[in-house]
Amino acid sequence: MAESMSGLKRTHRCGELSTANVGQTVTVMGWVQKQRNKGGIIFVDLRDRSGILQVIFEESDCGAANFGKAEKLRSEFVAAVVGKVTRREGAVNENLATGEIEVRAESVRVLAEAETPPFPIEADSRTKEELRLKYRYLDLRRPDIQRNLMLRSKIAATVRSFLSEEGFLEIETPILNKSTPEGARDYLVPSRVHPGSFYALPQSPQIFKQLLMCSGYDRYFQIAKCFRDEDLRADRQPEFTQIDLEMSFVDVDDVIDATERMVARVCREAIGLEVQLPLKRMTWDEAMNRFGSDKPDTRFGMELVDVSGVVKGCGFGVFTGALEAGGSVRGINVKGQAEMPRKKIDALVEFAKGYGAKGLAYLSVLPDGTYKSSFAKFMTEEELKALVAAMGGEAGDLLLFAADRLKIVWSVLGALRIEVARQLELIDNDRFDFLWVTEFPQFEWSDEEERYVAMHHPFTMPMEEDLPLLESDPGKVRAKAYDIVLNGVELGGGSVRIFQADVQERMFRALGFTDEKAHEQFGFLLDAFKYGVPPHAGLAIGFDRFVMLLVKADNIREVIAFPKVKDASCLMSEAPNVVDEKQLEELCLRVVETGNAETQNS
Repeated sequence: MAESMSGLKRTHRCGELSTANVGQTVTVMGWVQKQRNKGGIIFVDLRDRSGILQVIFEESDCGAANFGKAEKLRSEFVAAVVGKVTRREGAVNENLATGEIEVRAESVRVLAEAETPPFPIEADSRTKEELRLKYRYLDLRRPDIQRNLMLRSKIAATVRSFLSEEGFLEIETPILNKSTPEGARDYLVPSRVHPGSFYALPQSPQIFKQLLMCSGYDRYFQIAKCFRDEDLRADRQPEFTQIDLEMSFVDVDDVIDATERMVARVCREAIGLEVQLPLKRMTWDEAMNRFGSDKPDTRFGMELVDVSGVVKGCGFGVFTGALEAGGSVRGINVKGQAEMPRKKIDALVEFAKGYGAKGLAYLSVLPDGTYKSSFAKFMTEEELKALVAAMGGEAGDLLLFAADRLKIVWSVLGALRIEVARQLELIDNDRFDFLWVTEFPQFEWSDEEERYVAMHHPFTMPMEEDLPLLESDPGKVRAKAYDIVLNGVELGGGSVRIFQADVQERMFRALGFTDEKAHEQFGFLLDAFKYGVPPHAGLAIGFDRFVMLLVKADNIREVIAFPKVKDASCLMSEAPNVVDEKQLEELCLRVVETGNAETQNS
């Protein structure tokens, strides 16, 4: 039977007590982790978000009634205990922060009883994630999840403190916005007041923070909730949080400097990591050519090597055919793996195909100096030696090659080096490698839309020296854009913004917008450009990803209180779900069946 806590007031959290409190009478409250009845003495581990505390019940201390209540305590009962802090009579528990002390109970109240939970409430749970997420309110009691969320709160507080000290103003921007087709797919919200019209949930506060710069607020930030209706993966959710900032009268280096110092402060205060500033920088071209990725993991080597010039004119048609079609031949050197079993090499070939490769060529430099290869018979001894030399190959090395269009070669080898490093355990998981990738291409070609699209967004300023190429050769235009990368994960990115109306109009035209379409979608921004816009730039950091990387979690769901699963549903609340017919009528909507029996609103 649950009891009231009337007249009781908690004096300490469980994990806050130490030997400094010995002799004090305290009141602690929490959940029963476990109860052990040894006959005349009962041991109870009491848990709250701060940690676990051992409580001892003896009838001589607490009386028969309280001892009887302690006998009935079970896992996840909620209890309030009044008692005296003493040093442990038995062995010290070095695994607990409170391991040198215990509380000898004088009274106990059972504030709530509990059914047996569907899985143990413990750190490093082996319970299937689906079950944990269905009972997320129980999963959130686990100490490792609680540590993650408490650290997340601390990081948010540190960000707010740093940016406030730097003169940034925290300003909220709207959640209900106008839909714009550029970028990822929007989540739409039907309007009851305007039948047939829809709001869009923000993919970012981009336009509004630029308007705040137009309005003279100089430095803005927001820990902003954003939404994207896109396929999920380990580091992506349909609703996510980003540290969003914008600055006036600045250029690239100013934003990078402020961001670096913020990141360094967070790492120091959150996990005691000292980040050496300034961070490394490399251009997009360098990142792609060395690592095959615009978010390179630099914790290990195995960099890409361009051997196009070496194999040009050789007898292997796969190489020469790719070069004749305007492509590239590049490889990676897997040191010491010349005798990797064929079964594993075949698995790497299949892996490469998943990234667009037609196949993967390999050459093993055996310890005796001979070669084992999928293509050696098509090349002369001199050609093979030149190829091995170009790759920095030595006896014992395995050389892997991709030959195709450059974009595919980058994609294949960039993913392959990560996969091989993971399999061979070459990645130091205790290392934090930050770097900036700069000078991204302004545009990328979309085969689907048969036009150039903005690699970042249409408000990104091109490099000044590339402005003349906007109309004549847009594929060569570089952007004043920059991404911050941590351990092969894009932590965030930003750019200097276009602030001249004529340049913005040229950008829209390069993207295939007519003047009418540009004004229809972004008219309020273009109108604002008529009234004096300062040069401005900004950046957004994925807050959830940042926390995930700092706590070394494998999945972003481990640092979000109530996450969605792969199909963007919530297993606990069962969202999304059907709604009442009356609500649909008010919104002038009806549900129709599609050909595959799925349903959608229309």
